[in-house]
Amino acid sequence: MCYDKIVTAFLGLGSNLGDRFDALRQARSALQGLTGVRVTGSSALYETEPIGGPQEQPCYYNAVVQIATELAPELLLERCLGVEAALGRERLERWGPRTIDIDLLFYDSTIRQGRDLVLPHPRLHLRSFVLTPLHDLAADFVHPLLGKTVRQLLRDLPPGAGLRRLARVW
Repeated sequence: MCYDKIVTAFLGLGSNLGDRFDALRQARSALQGLTGVRVTGSSALYETEPIGGPQEQPCYYNAVVQIATELAPELLLERCLGVEAALGRERLERWGPRTIDIDLLFYDSTIRQGRDLVLPHPRLHLRSFVLTPLHDLAADFVHPLLGKTVRQLLRDLPPGAGLRRLARVW
């Protein structure tokens, strides 16, 4: 199912197993190769400490990509899961280590509350490892449920450590 129009969406990328840098680059390239998807921007690359999940897992590499797409949100999510599978993602435990993770953060200002898809991503406003790279691309984007910009959401987070920029361009 495709839409009649092109929409802007933001995807969060993360990896903490194997060659994390290569996994993110491969994911971005695979997304660019999807029919109906065009990568239009990439945030800087960040290294972040894991939040939640099992203890003593490796740090993550995180980034956000901006895309233009004609795919419906459910189909876009399905294609993202396909990219994860193609890059060796195994879902063994919630918030566990992973070769690649692709989260659909925003799909324009769409609000959706489905079993398999919630838009905007339900926890993005609580996570500096999402908001910081998202800020690189869309600081003035307004969260459709919270009515705050990405800049404001990032400023509202409590100060914390564990986030470091690795590269502006990757």
